[in-house]
Amino acid sequence: MSAKRVMPAPLGSLTYSAADEEKRRGVRRMKALATGLLLAVALVYGLAKWSQSAGAGAWAGYVAAAAEAGMVGALADWFAVTALFRRPMGLPIPHTAIIPTKKDQLGQSLGDFVGENFLSGEVVRVRLRAVGIGSRLGAWLSRPEHADRVTDELATAVRGALTVLRDSDVQAVVGEAITRRADAAEVAPGIGAMLEKVVADGGHRKVVDLVCVRAHDWLVAHGDSVMEAVTGGAPGWTPRFVDRKVGERVYKELLRFAGEMRDMPDHPARGAVDRFLGDFARDLQSDTDTRARVERLKSDLLGRGEVQDVIASVWASVRAMIVAAAEDERSELRLRVRAGILSLGARMAGDERLREKVDGWLEDAAVYVVTTYRDEITLLITDTVAGWDAEHTSRKIEAHIGRDLQFIRINGTVVGALAGLCIYGLTRGLGG
Repeated sequence: MSAKRVMPAPLGSLTYSAADEEKRRGVRRMKALATGLLLAVALVYGLAKWSQSAGAGAWAGYVAAAAEAGMVGALADWFAVTALFRRPMGLPIPHTAIIPTKKDQLGQSLGDFVGENFLSGEVVRVRLRAVGIGSRLGAWLSRPEHADRVTDELATAVRGALTVLRDSDVQAVVGEAITRRADAAEVAPGIGAMLEKVVADGGHRKVVDLVCVRAHDWLVAHGDSVMEAVTGGAPGWTPRFVDRKVGERVYKELLRFAGEMRDMPDHPARGAVDRFLGDFARDLQSDTDTRARVERLKSDLLGRGEVQDVIASVWASVRAMIVAAAEDERSELRLRVRAGILSLGARMAGDERLREKVDGWLEDAAVYVVTTYRDEITLLITDTVAGWDAEHTSRKIEAHIGRDLQFIRINGTVVGALAGLCIYGLTRGLGG
């Protein structure tokens, strides 16, 4: 025989746990006690009435009156308690089985009550101000073990977020953001201002020095190639030895020129480079044609696949770096985050103005949430209660409050008996 399959409870439905069943057993015990007390009072009433008819003393009348009133009180309270959850003795008496029949109205009333008394902006603000979250949070964060815990949780959240995110999606978003930002901003004036400052400070001269050194070295290493290029471009009717002589002459002049530029900081060609760069920097800032050409070049570069590949590779490198730093407990990133948390906690604990700011932010955020989503929250309560099964709802509520309700029956029996005794005694005292 196959085992019975237990279906999961629907979302939002009531669950009946072992703790609930234990409470129901307690309710049954209290029911037995209250019913036993009713039967005991009924037995006392019967014995008292028999004794009274057998000629016993006046005490029998007092006992009978007390027992009779106790039975009335017990029965009345039994009816009231039973009517909350079911129809007494199955009779269709009006205004009974209140919880099963009025469940939806109770849910609506509960939702309205919560919305009016708990989800009020002023109530939330007063309660949060009384709690003093800023002070408590500051004291909590200022402890090293708590800062370690927050750092660990943040690291876990970062790793999880980066794991969930797809690289292709992030790369597309980053690439689009960079492209859109670059298209929206004209780069030529900024480049021109930066170049102008570099030239004014002489920062470009080291680059010129490097170019001169590399050019001279290249000419030394590729002399034959230079001469072949020169002789190869000569007319066909010139003698070969003349072409050779011209090539050697050109090569020596190039080598001399490159050596002089390398060794003479005040070489006229270097001054020409300085003037060219200065003019170009000013054109980038003020010349319309130059700026337009730079913008076209920028658009062409951004549209190339190689640039998008660079963006993709940068994101992959950044992602790997962040994940590695989040996993390493001694990484600079985690150490700085931990130090920042401790510093924030200490400031919040000692700076009253900061605490007031934090409290104000939290209060504003909480008030915004409850005022904006109050209807959704109360509707959640109403719909959840409406989705509960009436019978299970009654059982659940009875399991939690039924024991106290049985005390009402016991108290009704005792109070009724005392009231009956007092009434009987007063009646006898007045000559009734």
